[in-house]
Amino acid sequence: MNDCCCAPPPLNLGGNKTQDAAYRRVLWTVLAINSAMFAVEAVAGLAAGSASLQADSLDFLGDAANYAISLLVVGMALRYRAGAALAKGATMALFGVWVVASVIWHIFHGTLPSAFAMGTVGAAALAANAASFGLLWAYRQGDANMRSAWICTRNDVLGNLAVLLAAAGVFGTGTGWPDIIVATVMSLLALQGAMVVVRHAIEELRIGQLAAAE
Repeated sequence: MNDCCCAPPPLNLGGNKTQDAAYRRVLWTVLAINSAMFAVEAVAGLAAGSASLQADSLDFLGDAANYAISLLVVGMALRYRAGAALAKGATMALFGVWVVASVIWHIFHGTLPSAFAMGTVGAAALAANAASFGLLWAYRQGDANMRSAWICTRNDVLGNLAVLLAAAGVFGTGTGWPDIIVATVMSLLALQGAMVVVRHAIEELRIGQLAAAE
């Protein structure tokens, strides 16, 4: 999860109206996919005792929030867009802290997650991101906002592969350490991304307040 995936990718309005309408439909579709997979992975992570599935769900949460912000606040004043981004960053941070706490809990209790559940749900998550990847493929050479949405989905595939590797590690070693290691790395990256979002949102709120005061 790098910085380009943290800022919401607003629609490229003002250009070709046909392309804008098509891109809007694509964003609605990938929003639905990411929202559904966030819920699936979060619940499955709890049921399977897998911290890495919970951590991977952070990517789906962040992406869903990106697309939702793009669709809901496009055309609004900067302070409203910044406020929405701030709420997104705070939500991501809270969920990230929860995943870190879950990792610590698993370490102390020595839990063994279900490798089968991890592999099954991880494969479903990979398929979901592959579908989003395919939908956004046509916009990979668009403006910076379009490219950022595509790159973000491309990077998420790496997170899905990490979960599958963790599942294989759990199955092969008979311990939960592969799951814990992957979850720790992914949750820390998510927290770093949340801090970037919050910092940028606060800066934009200040700019928006100054603009409103003039």
